[in-house]
Amino acid sequence: MTRASSDPPAKAAPPDDTSKAIIEQLQTDGRRSYAEIGKAVGLSEAAVRQRVQKLTESGVIQIVAVTDPMQLGFTRQAMIGVRVTGDTRVVADRLSALSAVDYVVLTAGSFDLLVEVVCEDDEELIALLNDEIRTVDGVSGTETFVYLRLHKQLYDWGTR
Repeated sequence: MTRASSDPPAKAAPPDDTSKAIIEQLQTDGRRSYAEIGKAVGLSEAAVRQRVQKLTESGVIQIVAVTDPMQLGFTRQAMIGVRVTGDTRVVADRLSALSAVDYVVLTAGSFDLLVEVVCEDDEELIALLNDEIRTVDGVSGTETFVYLRLHKQLYDWGTR
């Protein structure tokens, strides 16, 4: 789930086994009908609809269309390691507001933040780094990891 705020979502009760089974069905095919999911998990269509709505409203799940950026004309993706002085949450909020940024995570280790970006080309990436990311107050350094090819990306890892 993408978050653009330093405030964590409201803490919901952990999903029960039936809700986890519904999540796994949606991870396999997010367009699967509630009736099909109900048959697979032993609930009525209405009960599945209600559970999906609660899971969505509580922030446990988000149903979206996942795209291939390359096929949409975004030929440059990169992960940027960001070193921060001061409050990492404030910098994370500012970087999250940038339109080319699709992922921000606070980390421990060599970098304070990892920021994934999707750009049309290398020129856009250069401008993003120099004009936007490195000018944010608190950013003390960056290291850019350019993606050469996306080798694996799955969203069906289940609920364990």
